[in-house]
Amino acid sequence: MGGPLKNFTWEIMSGFPMEKTFEAVSNFASGLAQLGHTRNERAAIFADTREEWYIAMQACFRRNITIVTIYASLGEEALSHSLNQTEVTTVICGQKEIKKLVDISGQLDTVKRIICMDDEFSSNVSLVKESWTVTSFAAVEKLGREKPVDADLPLSTDIAVIMYTSGSTGLPKGVMITHGNALATVSAVRKIVPGLGDKDVYLAYLPLAHILELAAENIAAAVGGKIGYGSPLTLTDTSNKIKKGTKGDASVLAPTLMAAVPAILDRVRDGVRKKVGWIVPKDYLKLAYNRRLSAMNGSWFGARGPERILWDILVFKKVRAIDLLFCPDASNACIVITGKYGTGAPIGQGYGLTETCAGGTFTEYDDTSIGRVGPLLARRGYLTTDKPMPRGEIIIGGPNVTPADEKGMRWFYTGDIGQFHGDGCLEIIDRKKDIVKLQHGEYVSLGKVEAALATSVYVDNIMVHCDPFHSYCVALVVASESAVQDWAVKQEISFNDFTDLCQKDETVKEVLASLVKEAKKARLEKVEIPAKIKLLPEPWTPESGLVTAALKLKREVIKKTFSDELTILYSS
Repeated sequence: MGGPLKNFTWEIMSGFPMEKTFEAVSNFASGLAQLGHTRNERAAIFADTREEWYIAMQACFRRNITIVTIYASLGEEALSHSLNQTEVTTVICGQKEIKKLVDISGQLDTVKRIICMDDEFSSNVSLVKESWTVTSFAAVEKLGREKPVDADLPLSTDIAVIMYTSGSTGLPKGVMITHGNALATVSAVRKIVPGLGDKDVYLAYLPLAHILELAAENIAAAVGGKIGYGSPLTLTDTSNKIKKGTKGDASVLAPTLMAAVPAILDRVRDGVRKKVGWIVPKDYLKLAYNRRLSAMNGSWFGARGPERILWDILVFKKVRAIDLLFCPDASNACIVITGKYGTGAPIGQGYGLTETCAGGTFTEYDDTSIGRVGPLLARRGYLTTDKPMPRGEIIIGGPNVTPADEKGMRWFYTGDIGQFHGDGCLEIIDRKKDIVKLQHGEYVSLGKVEAALATSVYVDNIMVHCDPFHSYCVALVVASESAVQDWAVKQEISFNDFTDLCQKDETVKEVLASLVKEAKKARLEKVEIPAKIKLLPEPWTPESGLVTAALKLKREVIKKTFSDELTILYSS
């Protein structure tokens, strides 16, 4: 695939002004009513992120229809579970998702209608049961345009979304989010991020079934900004699906706003690492980064001091030329995601969960510190006066939290361990369920260890495993094909293919040594460093079922899939 995917803007859609976008939403809402879908029925949106997804959502809201969001990568069991549990009657999806629905048609109890976002349907549609009505997105819009229906607007307490998680710990769980929850997050972010307005351009590429993306796009629309749709695989000029010499989504759209999850940031980092050696020596980049970070944190006249400017001119201007993830002049960007490499543009790091409608904390616009996720988003009744730096499980309350009890109190126990700094900023320091006790009583935080080891150039993905009946931990390592093969060529090691290379003792020894080196840099304890590893040649993708759509590890699935490998690691 060369160049970016189709771009769409909230303000300008297919060359039409904003009124036409609103008209598309109104027409689709009316079309749903004409098809017979009532406000008491639920509609599911089951597709990758695209303009029709967002229009369908807003159209459902206009008719006070609760939508059920489902990741496009979910397997058959999780898909049928989500649709049946919520008694969905209308599914809005793309052509490729229709095949999945056809395959499980006999398991679906309540589905009556399928609306395809693509004009051409798969031939498999003819195989569905006769009780299904299948029509195109465009046809529904046309029906609504010809027979308009008045809006039936919701109250703040009405359920807007039943958002299903990506199923990292088993079957996905549905979280009920009210319109009031969503508006609380939108209003809070607008207060903490200054200057958001109709000049902003948001690059959408994360799954809209993920609360972060859903909240971000609603914020962009709320301020009258533009939204352009892309893909994680076409995001940058060095992305996997971008042909050499062509531009990625970010370069073409020139966004001022975008959101990211850690796995995407890691991809960007790796892409820059692979290219940077041609222009800037890696050791020189590391020195420049550390010095510039010191300047941003107050050394030598502070964040806008001469040393920061010097490193911008000598190094980071060249790095920007490698992989643009923002408008060409980074000073115009509101939020970008390559700040690790010194873009100079502000980065907002937040903390939240589906149950808190994304909004928990968010960094101040001018906060350049690292390792913290900012203060609480503005809402009533919360103080951080306990000193110094209180520690404990993070419990989030407020109007953004999904309904909890009959008394109207909304508290969500996150399972994360955090501490508050003196300035009210939160730092996440651990995860309750990721803490495992070894044979002799030592505790290992899996997430912390994985984050440290993932910085190795040889690691594409990693899962650390601890057995309470052993005194050490092990790791499954998805090897970075390019990095490992480059090392093998330099070492003049012969191999048949990448699978063969991953099985060689010298390769395992080299990667393990790299992990130990990164562990020591991160000051991990001896028991936290994997004693043995297994190199895996195949990447973990949502399609393989080993990671979620948000690229989080599905630990139980991975443990089951590679149970033989783990057994060998502990027995050898």
